[in-house]
Amino acid sequence: MFAIKKKVEELGLVLPAVAAPLAAYVPATRVGDVIFVSGQLPSVNGDFSAYTGIVPTALTQEKATEGAAICLLNNIAAAASMLKEGETLKLVQLQGFVQSDPSFKEQPAVLNGASELAVKILGENGKHARTAVGVAALPKNAGVEVSCTFQAIKA
Repeated sequence: MFAIKKKVEELGLVLPAVAAPLAAYVPATRVGDVIFVSGQLPSVNGDFSAYTGIVPTALTQEKATEGAAICLLNNIAAAASMLKEGETLKLVQLQGFVQSDPSFKEQPAVLNGASELAVKILGENGKHARTAVGVAALPKNAGVEVSCTFQAIKA
């Protein structure tokens, strides 16, 4: 966990507090060495108003990409809260959802914001399988949502 937090800080970022759930679920759950993180919105201190709306008509592709990176940080924070002493994270799969105009086809480019940051933070352990999907709507009108599956491994 310490190495992850240190790497995040080296990148000039902050590992956020675990976001409170919006409904009846938990931010993350662990089964054996697998950690499943609930979908995370691009929330910064509980505020995601800078990352709302349909991409690219109300939210630019660039802002959505930035939002995807924030979602990834929120996923890492939730997953890291489930680690035991001497463990670190390996990202296994990332699922990304972009609230998209029907004509928008660049969901993978938006999700690169999360994927590229995962590798910057976790190195080889950040390489992952991924799904990038365009959807009609997301909770709270968020422009992007990301859910991750991690493996807890020895640090």
